[in-house]
Amino acid sequence: MPPRDQTIQQTHFYKTFLIFVLPLIATNILQNMSGTLNAVFVGQMLGVDAVAAISVFFPILFCIIAFVIGLSAGATILVGQAWGAKQIEKVSAVVGACLFLTLIGGLFIAIFGVIFSENLLRLLGVSEQVMHLSLPYVRCMLAASPILFVYMIFTAVLRGVGDSTTPLFALSLTCLIGVVVTPTLIRGYGIFPALGIIAPAIASIIGYVAVLVFLGFYLKYKKHALQMNRALLKQIRYQPEWSALILKLGIPTGVQMVTNSIAGLVIIGLVNRYGVHATAAYGAVNQVLNYIQFPAISIAIAASIFAAQAIGAGKQDLLRKVTRTALSVNLLMTGGLIILAYIGAEALMALFITDPAVVDVGRQLLFIVLWSYLFFGVAAIFASIMRASGTVNMPMLINLVAIALIEVPCAYWFSSIWGLKGIWYAYALAFVCLSMMQGIYYQWVWKKKSIQALI
Repeated sequence: MPPRDQTIQQTHFYKTFLIFVLPLIATNILQNMSGTLNAVFVGQMLGVDAVAAISVFFPILFCIIAFVIGLSAGATILVGQAWGAKQIEKVSAVVGACLFLTLIGGLFIAIFGVIFSENLLRLLGVSEQVMHLSLPYVRCMLAASPILFVYMIFTAVLRGVGDSTTPLFALSLTCLIGVVVTPTLIRGYGIFPALGIIAPAIASIIGYVAVLVFLGFYLKYKKHALQMNRALLKQIRYQPEWSALILKLGIPTGVQMVTNSIAGLVIIGLVNRYGVHATAAYGAVNQVLNYIQFPAISIAIAASIFAAQAIGAGKQDLLRKVTRTALSVNLLMTGGLIILAYIGAEALMALFITDPAVVDVGRQLLFIVLWSYLFFGVAAIFASIMRASGTVNMPMLINLVAIALIEVPCAYWFSSIWGLKGIWYAYALAFVCLSMMQGIYYQWVWKKKSIQALI
């Protein structure tokens, strides 16, 4: 048995990890719910054409978000290491360099988007029936890219210094503003004109600006390490060394996200071959799986940040504790949700589908794939901890292998044998193989390397 003081330390670390990860999970869930609520407002107040008009923006949004998430991933690793090493000046330098890259990228996308929005929508095959609605919405959202990007980056780097609560407060405020402002601007009220289809975009912009202003005052009041003071503002400039390192760490994450998205489009194309009921079941199953994977993703992010701080502090012996804690929390949380989803599978499907036959199809598909999300979480944890040390290319390549050589080919092969169910067998197989490959590389290659801080 381990010594009593060692057991106490492990328990304390476990509690610290949970305190950090719970607001992170809540943030992800709230983000998803806010998008759903926004769609409800548009659908109920503007109709089906408006929902279609906004939906065409999702592929565009995902591509540009991949760029931001890549930058934030790279910056968060460096911020975490600098914070662990107690080098506050380097924390500010990394944040400043990342914000500069973000603003430049956001301005480029804003200018490009406003000029070429119509060409882009036609390239995506948007019908003339909704073009007059899609165009102003997409232009407005792309024009606001710099604000959206700064909001996303700043809340991400806050987590790098161990603060997962402030981003939750920020998102809560953004959602509250959206709930009040979106319906007000759609129909108009008092001095506010009716803005129709661009109302959700304007409401989002108002929310992001309001939250950034709030963070400016709130972080200064709290004397936070990332308060927007003169020292931090001076760092918002081109810094070649930090910029190159952020991009080196971040680009693989962005590439991985885009690849996942493309694979998703291929899979939905395969699902559509089985008819509208199959597509409806696919959508409902994914709605449930989104909430199952939120804890796994949040735990992986937390593991990456804790690992980065440990590396920065020169306490590499903590990496094993981080890994062990993250895996056990994944087993507890993700595993617990999976069990609940198995128990209530039919009721969960009935939340999204009214046709009993389609509900039954969705329940069967959930039963096939639910268990494998535990392995998805394991793979994400191993990959995130390796990324915290700057090892980003191999986890990305392993992920691409799992998608390109296992998930997509097996989805076609298995569906030819078992029909629609075969697609979900392929998902499960891919997650199991992904966790095994990430785990083998972590155990037999990465752990044998000499881990050095990047800052």
